[in-house]
Amino acid sequence: MNPKTLHSILTDVQNGSCSIDQALANLRNFPAESLPDACLDHQRMVRTGIPEVIYGASKTAEQIVSIALAMLEQGGPVIATRVDREKADVLLKRLPQFHYAQDAGMLICNPAKENPTRYRGRTLVISAGTSDIPVAEEARLTLESLGHPVDKLYDAGVAGLHRLLSRQTLLQQAKVIIVAAGMEGALPSVVGGLVSCPVIAVPTSVGYGASFGGIAALLGMLNSCAPGVAVVNIDNGFGAACMAEAINRM
Repeated sequence: MNPKTLHSILTDVQNGSCSIDQALANLRNFPAESLPDACLDHQRMVRTGIPEVIYGASKTAEQIVSIALAMLEQGGPVIATRVDREKADVLLKRLPQFHYAQDAGMLICNPAKENPTRYRGRTLVISAGTSDIPVAEEARLTLESLGHPVDKLYDAGVAGLHRLLSRQTLLQQAKVIIVAAGMEGALPSVVGGLVSCPVIAVPTSVGYGASFGGIAALLGMLNSCAPGVAVVNIDNGFGAACMAEAINRM
């Protein structure tokens, strides 16, 4: 359930084109719906502006299918993150209308159309290296699915700083910037020193032994000397996208 759908139901009741009984039938699973393995929060989009999203890593393919079917009935975007190829194949056989983005490990259906009028401007998603792209893509596709205007700049890390500096116009136009970086995690600090908009840093688990699965990048970002840099959890592209959505939404 999203604000547009709820508004439409209430408007139809007001103008007499929908009976109260029919409206109650349409709202039978609002605000929550109980399934055998889940309780879906259909009110979340109305309450927070961001719909409930399926976290697929710890769920079986059958559980994802069951939840996705229930969410499809409510309208609006349906997003599942951290879904591997095997689980995706099972779901796509049952629900071929979904799109699977393998780089990001995401299943998406009914994405919202880009709606610039809802936002202060565009969000820019940057990856430090090619190996950071899966996390950056999780952020970008989440934003796109919500109708959020988004641009990308990939493989622009500090090992070749000219790649970033040559895109100053893109940097200055952004209202929010998400930076996904592994190794030592230096790129968000560099970006933060170049722009006036909020920078959301995403440490990734990319790196050699002493990166400790992203902990080195996380600590480096938390200790950034650049103003306006905030940090989400390791590999949490989805969380960065939700923060950008909250900041940039009108």
